[in-house]
This record gives sequence, structure tokens and C-alpha cells, in this order.
Amino acid sequence: MIYENSLIKVEIEKSEIPWLKIFTQKDIKEFSQCNNETKIEILRALDIIEKEMLSYFNPQKINIASFGNYVPHVHFHIMARFKEDSYFPEPMWGNKQRESSLVLADANEFYKIVHEKLNQPS
Repeated sequence: MIYENSLIKVEIEKSEIPWLKIFTQKDIKEFSQCNNETKIEILRALDIIEKEMLSYFNPQKINIASFGNYVPHVHFHIMARFKEDSYFPEPMWGNKQRESSLVLADANEFYKIVHEKLNQPS
């Protein structure tokens, strides 16, 4: 986990690509069931993560997903996608297209940057 407050937590998804997940702290099934404070906090974190992924990794595209079929708890996946990743242009849950040829900047440094930005007051 790289960030946590009373409303949300941000976790790392182990993957070949930069991939973070935002979860609500409370067990809430649907985004529409979140109170406004939680919705705003999710969107604040999502905005920060996306901007930092774009700046730090320079991906082809950012994918944002919220399925929750297996985990019926509000959460969002934020993924930096690259033409060289194993699945592009398919989703990461899709059919593998090739062996990855990605060479990325240090993810640990990216996590530190995101952690610092999320900890700054709104």
C-alpha cells in the first residue's frame, strides 16, 4: 500500500506495467453509494495518479477500470499502457499479444512521488 486515509487506500498491483488500485475504506458495493466526500477523494487520487503516470512513464494510454465482479467493493484500477507491453492493445485481463519488451523508469521512485502528492492537502 502506498497511501491510506480514513476514506480510501491506494495499493500496488503487481504487474509488468505501472498499475495502482484505489479502494474505499468502507465496504461499499457501488460508486453511487459513496458519500460525496468519498467520491471527491477517489477522484482526487485518480487525477493525481493519472497525471503522475503520464508525466513519469510517458505511456501510450492510461486505462481506468472499475469492474468489481469478483471483488464487490468500490475500487478503480489505473494502468499505464504501452505498445510494448504483453497485452496492448487488449486489456490486461485479455489475451496476451506478445512477450513484453518494456524498459521502464524505476517504479519505486514513482510510488514515492504519488505518495507525496496524495499526502498534500487538497
